Amino acid sequence: MENRTARLTVLIDPEKKRIFEETCARFDLTPSQVVRRLIRQYILDNAGDRPLPEWLRTREAADR
Repeated sequence: MENRTARLTVLIDPEKKRIFEETCARFDLTPSQVVRRLIRQYILDNAGDRPLPEWLRTREAADR
């Protein structure tokens, strides 16, 4: 399991940010939770044959 965090800065236009934050709130999720889920799914969909750690492949990781 991951035990450290790293900051990722993303530049996005203010209108998209506002809509994104409102949509996240509607589902009682933080923007960080949603971005982590999107990144995890992107890795799973595109990693090809690259070996991935078990914690990344488990369903539990998707719920964080």
